[in-house]
Amino acid sequence: MSNDLSLAQHHALDLARTLMVPVILFKSGDAFGVLRSDEVDPGDDLEIVHEYDPFQIGPAH
Repeated sequence: MSNDLSLAQHHALDLARTLMVPVILFKSGDAFGVLRSDEVDPGDDLEIVHEYDPFQIGPAH
């Protein structure tokens, strides 16, 4: 979990590219976290910020 959105975004993108699986960047309270997309349940109390799909992301910079 991180309180820094830009740091969380960077780690989410890196994780998606490393694992080659879609991941969800979410907010819970005032912190951000990352989970594999298939681990998120619709009933979870999470505010989804963005989904990173490594197969839809352009080349690394």
